Amino acid sequence: RVSACERKRRLFRFTQSYTHHTPHHTTRFTTAIDTNMADFPALKNDLILRAARGEAVSRVPVWAMRQAGRYLPEFREIRAEADFFRVCRTPELACTVTLQPIERFDLDAAIIFSDILVVPQALGMDVEMVPGKGPNFPKPLNTPADIQLLHKDVNVDEALGYVYEAITLTRKRLEGRVPLIGFCGAPWTLMAYMIEGGGSKTFQKAKTWLYAHPSETRELLNIITNVCIEFLVGQAKAGAQLLQVFDSWAGELGQDVFEAFAQPTLVRIATEVKSRLQALNLQVPMIVFPKGAHYSLEQLAPHYDVVQLDWTMAGAASRARVGPNVTLQGNLDPCVLYADKSVIAAETKRMLKEFGVHRYIANLGHGMHPSHDPEHLRAFVDAVHSVSEEMIRASSA
Repeated sequence: RVSACERKRRLFRFTQSYTHHTPHHTTRFTTAIDTNMADFPALKNDLILRAARGEAVSRVPVWAMRQAGRYLPEFREIRAEADFFRVCRTPELACTVTLQPIERFDLDAAIIFSDILVVPQALGMDVEMVPGKGPNFPKPLNTPADIQLLHKDVNVDEALGYVYEAITLTRKRLEGRVPLIGFCGAPWTLMAYMIEGGGSKTFQKAKTWLYAHPSETRELLNIITNVCIEFLVGQAKAGAQLLQVFDSWAGELGQDVFEAFAQPTLVRIATEVKSRLQALNLQVPMIVFPKGAHYSLEQLAPHYDVVQLDWTMAGAASRARVGPNVTLQGNLDPCVLYADKSVIAAETKRMLKEFGVHRYIANLGHGMHPSHDPEHLRAFVDAVHSVSEEMIRASSA
């Protein structure tokens, strides 16, 4: 393990060598999108890729959303020396943080440390991460006229090249241990943040746009979607082996409104990203997480390889709805990790019995909490592996 002194030395070196990126400063990052895939170490554990493709596995693969985060003391050490977006924008730090849970637990995937709000930043908006509060936009989009203030023609590869560099660096430092996931936020979720100025209990401002300004809403969603497509393609070219789209606020919309505004953007992202990657001979499974939008499974499943479920959705019923040719991911309630390890093991076993071992990736139904005990995530991961191995052995006996 790297000593605290060495971590601070590296932190100083890399934070001094990279320009602090805001929408009003030019980054010094170069893009890594022309990466030669042959330069990466051979993959030793492809379980999650096999599960995403519907192939047989020796055990159910498992990872956890927000597996790199504040529940880890080594993460908190780095955050004590660098603010949140400084970590995101410094490839060395983002790589280090991404690898922390891989070095601790027997996880089957890494996910690059970044944030969905780097897309609004690329569009020219200031975003702060306020301790104890979360994301804050000092100047949100107050009226449709503010759309004209966005950098609609942004060069995504330049604006977000630091993410690509972090991905390429992490792929190499993973040394083939597990695949690496890239991601972005979904257009509706990003739009909601950009209008609300942060999180919200009612999303009154953003939802007002849907009803009062439908044409301008579609214009804004289209601008965001364009950036998301470029960003995901760039991540795959930089070395990401799976891509996930997080629609965290999907469940704030009724079915008809979701289908009118949010769903078309998600379908377009999947269609265009897959088409462009296919032209590059890159096979990268795509995951969608429409949190809370139970009604969207049938509509999104044909377009994505994997559908992430939140903890309120039953595995067997969801499987019946999407059919046999889509992989499901999820969906243990994160609060189970506050229970005793015996309860974690029992709940994990129940979940696995419901989902089965074919076309399934184990995960939480949402992200890790800052107050989680790291050893309870270990209990979850180990239970997924041991129980699923037993289930596979029993089925082949």
